[in-house]
Amino acid sequence: QVQLGESGGGLVQAGGSLRLSCAASGLTFSTYAMGWFRQAPGKEREFVAAINWSGRSTFYADSVKGRFTISRDNAKNTVYLQMNSLKPEDTAVYYCAADDTGWGSRRSDFRSWGQGTQVTVSS
Repeated sequence: QVQLGESGGGLVQAGGSLRLSCAASGLTFSTYAMGWFRQAPGKEREFVAAINWSGRSTFYADSVKGRFTISRDNAKNTVYLQMNSLKPEDTAVYYCAADDTGWGSRRSDFRSWGQGTQVTVSS
């Protein structure tokens, strides 16, 4: 059974940085694509970033390009999301997700989810 556990959320001022981590177990991590999604109050969950199995391909939502960086450490079964220049509109619960195709290019392929971590950006 795939288990994903996010950490690193918190309260930060606008312009600040946070690094989210997601530790994975119950899967062959190095064959999975990993992704980050977020859901703000009253809004639908949206895609943030994804990384393929090898780490050589990454994908970003337009709203976070140039500010967020996704990376992975296959030796530690962990994926990261470095978030810089945070804005109040980045406030949301951030979810880690796993895609067993390994590619990360289709949002519908992310079928395993973590419980989420809250990120709050104050103005």
